[in-house]
Amino acid sequence: MRTDLARAVEEFGDHLEHERGRSAHTVRAYLTDLRGLVEHLQEQGVDRWDRVTLAHLRSHAAARSARGLARTTLARGAAAQRAFFGWMVARGTLDTDPSARLVSPRGERRLPGVLRADQAEAVVSGAVAAGPVDRPGGAGPDGAAPRQDGAPDDPVTTALALRDRALLELLYATGIRVGELVGLDRGAVDHAERTVRVLGKGDKERVVPFGRPAAEALAAWADRGRPVLVGDRSAGALFLGARGGRIDPREVRRVVHRAVEGVDGAPRMGPHGLRHSAATHMVDAGADLRSVQELLGHASLATTQVYTHVSVERLREAFGRAHPRA
Repeated sequence: MRTDLARAVEEFGDHLEHERGRSAHTVRAYLTDLRGLVEHLQEQGVDRWDRVTLAHLRSHAAARSARGLARTTLARGAAAQRAFFGWMVARGTLDTDPSARLVSPRGERRLPGVLRADQAEAVVSGAVAAGPVDRPGGAGPDGAAPRQDGAPDDPVTTALALRDRALLELLYATGIRVGELVGLDRGAVDHAERTVRVLGKGDKERVVPFGRPAAEALAAWADRGRPVLVGDRSAGALFLGARGGRIDPREVRRVVHRAVEGVDGAPRMGPHGLRHSAATHMVDAGADLRSVQELLGHASLATTQVYTHVSVERLREAFGRAHPRA
């Protein structure tokens, strides 16, 4: 059956988004990989999907590897191809799957950089002192001119500082992903039970507990911060940007980057680094992997097991520093 190469890829993207419920990030990444495959096939003179062979896929993988792409990127490309060709076979467009014997390169198992517990404390507690990142001296919310004196009694500046403290506390307390954080609505937080209802990957919902520091920071933001920023664009969003709309991931990353940069000796990281740190500290303190898996929303326990490697490495470092027979 003759099939336009590019059109089939776009139809697959619609399938991932609307029928499989995959995240926008995953759909975007898979489509990028598959569009690259289409370009490679066209260069090889292939204009029909039923003419694609395993050799074509391997030559494409070799070309990508020669460009110096990371093994994780190469592995994602192979996964995208297997998903795509599996879909083509399932809907009857192809009789055989050319990717069936395509081998994914093994990704590197890098130990993620983590904060020490005292550094994590400094990151979240230093947010108010550092001030918000939304108003570094440029235009204020909705284009308003900023206060030139940077006075701490500026209501918007105070509100943003309370927001930054609350989101940092919540990120570290729960280990939720940045995408999960920005998607939170006010009703997701149960202040009495100290839990937050999170919608994770694959639209899987989980309830994650948090402690007193996060509860106090969230209460301060809800009572004294959010009302200052709320506007027509706020809807039910828990965390808001300076203009009153739902906070976006880039803004959260800026908040985390600046908070971490202010702590001596802390490794450079973003929101995912706080997630790594929270999980590692729990494992260090004796939490079982199944519980950590549920808290983080990992589909597989194998994903969570990386934190045991981190903890063993930290134990090895401590042994090397302190044991007389090291």
